[in-house]
Amino acid sequence: MTTPVVVTPLTGIPEVREGDDLADVLQVGLDHSGVRLADGDVVVVSSKVASKALGLVTHDSDKDEVVRGESEYVVAERAVGDRVTRVVRAKAGPVMAAAGVDGSNTGDRGGWLVLPHDPDDVCRQLHEALLARHGVRVGVVLSDTAGRPWRVGQVDFAIGAHGLHVLDDLRGGADADGRPLEVTARAVADELAAAADLVKGKVSAVPAAVVRGVAGVLVDDPGEEHPGARDLVRTGPGDWFGYGRVEAVRAALGVEPGSREAASVGIAQAGPESRREALSRAVRTALHGFESGTADVGQLSVTLGAESSYELGRLVARLQAALWCEWLVGTAGPPAADGLSTVVHVSAAPLP
Repeated sequence: MTTPVVVTPLTGIPEVREGDDLADVLQVGLDHSGVRLADGDVVVVSSKVASKALGLVTHDSDKDEVVRGESEYVVAERAVGDRVTRVVRAKAGPVMAAAGVDGSNTGDRGGWLVLPHDPDDVCRQLHEALLARHGVRVGVVLSDTAGRPWRVGQVDFAIGAHGLHVLDDLRGGADADGRPLEVTARAVADELAAAADLVKGKVSAVPAAVVRGVAGVLVDDPGEEHPGARDLVRTGPGDWFGYGRVEAVRAALGVEPGSREAASVGIAQAGPESRREALSRAVRTALHGFESGTADVGQLSVTLGAESSYELGRLVARLQAALWCEWLVGTAGPPAADGLSTVVHVSAAPLP
């Protein structure tokens, strides 16, 4: 696409309430902004608007319990003050912090808003309503905000989509120099969601936008089955990041994130903490499910004991792995004369 792309905010939309028709809500914004939907437009709507219209709100004071109820599984977790923040695979589909449970901009109802469990279907229904009302070919994207691995800050992405190609798969083609493209696949739905958020957002109370100039991304027949935003979520063997750095090793040691075991051995802190606290947590992780082991924790060392030299070796290996999760390195000294104990010296691991 080489044509200009124009992103227009839909202003003047009032507070959305349970039972409101999303097509009616958008019509208010279209009329107030002087926008008439044209063939090829993509309408991007914040997920919060859909959650409000669908009545997806809970007043449970325990946010952690709400998040657990909206999660398929935990990817990573960190203690932040007296709370625990969890990155999870949400029932809505994406991997995101707190399953998308949000307490901001909930209006006078308060409580926590949760995401619809089938965002693509929400987009399908809205698409049908817009098509019936305006008679033009459009695409619909339901967006939400999330952080990203390796990058600071949040960005909007598509949690639902209908009527458009969510992925522009260029594999098998060639670049401008004629070289073969082997991995390039543009997440078009995410790009549209991020572009729309440049003119809408939480602070400005603008929950929707129209993206014009992207007609090429629309599907030929929106009535036929086509991939939605859920299809952009990596799963199974294709998911290289099913656990966080810490959680991958802890899970291998029998401590799954989000479990009672994780809480009992202690959850890694998001911010600075003393080396002794991190060391003690690593020891508890290493001893988890290891009935024959003992550990005496010092300032910069741990004395391990076991019922046999073989079990001692296993315990040393478990502790070294658990220490790695805490950015620490364990160096085992020679075993005692009876082969049943040893001292592991602990130092800080070099940061990458």
